[in-house]
Amino acid sequence: MMFHDRVRLHVQAGRGGDGGLSFRREKHVPKGGPDGGDGGPGGDVVFVADHGLRDLSAFRPHQHVKAGRGGGGGGALKHGAAGVVAELHVPVGTQVLDDEGRLLADLAHPGARTVAARGGLPGRGNKRFATPTRQAPHFAETGLPGEELWLELRLKLLADAALVGFPNAGKSSLLRRISNAKPKVADYPFTTLAPVLGTVDAPDGRQLTVADVPGLIEGASEGLGLGHEFLAHLERARLLVHVIDASEEAGERFAAINRELEKYGAGLESLPQVVVLNKIDLLREPPTFDGEDPRILAIHEVSAATGAGVEAFRRGLFEHAPSPAAPAQADAEIVDFLVYRPRPRRERSYRILRTDRGFRIEGTPPDEVELEEALRAVGARKGSEVEVGEETFELP
Repeated sequence: MMFHDRVRLHVQAGRGGDGGLSFRREKHVPKGGPDGGDGGPGGDVVFVADHGLRDLSAFRPHQHVKAGRGGGGGGALKHGAAGVVAELHVPVGTQVLDDEGRLLADLAHPGARTVAARGGLPGRGNKRFATPTRQAPHFAETGLPGEELWLELRLKLLADAALVGFPNAGKSSLLRRISNAKPKVADYPFTTLAPVLGTVDAPDGRQLTVADVPGLIEGASEGLGLGHEFLAHLERARLLVHVIDASEEAGERFAAINRELEKYGAGLESLPQVVVLNKIDLLREPPTFDGEDPRILAIHEVSAATGAGVEAFRRGLFEHAPSPAAPAQADAEIVDFLVYRPRPRRERSYRILRTDRGFRIEGTPPDEVELEEALRAVGARKGSEVEVGEETFELP
């Protein structure tokens, strides 16, 4: 299966329901007065972080998502129903960005949620417009449209440790040895074309999540090879497991990969590392490696093929993987906002009222094109009568 870590989609919150235009009609109650209820608010578009999802493959490219429209107000002061919320489940670690690339929300823990597009405000029924001098208002408000925008979702995997190294260093074989993951293993480079997550269990019941990220090459931070597309998945790892083919020049390999991490930035260059010298079964002499680097916590010599040294490495993972930071709040429903918040709700400089004969505009009307689009959105048709100030015209 393909791994999808980015998707672009269009979201549209629901329009608010129209206010009711109604008058009380009961036997023996003459001139009962206006009794139109308010419309219901439009539905929101909401993203929720779901621990059971692996990637963003559930979303189609350029998908359009719409929330429900609010119900219209009725007679007897009946309010319209709220529009159905469009709740979209995404993997934990998903970031929501607007069309300009600004970060709106970071869904970094299970249950985190954010409102990406807010539903439109409902229209008021004609009862709301009754005054001592205007006892029988023959108009009611139409609901406002909901927010509408393009968004990009980006997934950054959450892992306790991430395996990093050159292609064919044996990362996939090592992950198969220590976890429940079954990544593809072959004797040619780039057999891993997508990140793979595995769970490592300890005898005392503890668990670690380990990610196998596609192999990097020199120039990966500048877009060369395959690994540059997945460097973002290393950002949230608390520990890097640097896997090196011990049959090659280990020091040069270590330095080359770290240069790419430094060029990419995002804090990757400062993450603690455990160095794994793999494929020792191919050597006649023990491998040599200068581990004088403050980022290195330990060096393990293993053979993923024979299993030599693997158990000691597994135990070492639990010793060296930093404990996750305690959440700032116990309420898992709170989303982790980073830099930006969703754009504020845009208020119109005018309102559209439904009347017995058609529609009326109050406030400062927009240009003809925008006004015509707004009228058609609330149900106006060709020939509908529209009042603007002292003038009346028919919709063309």
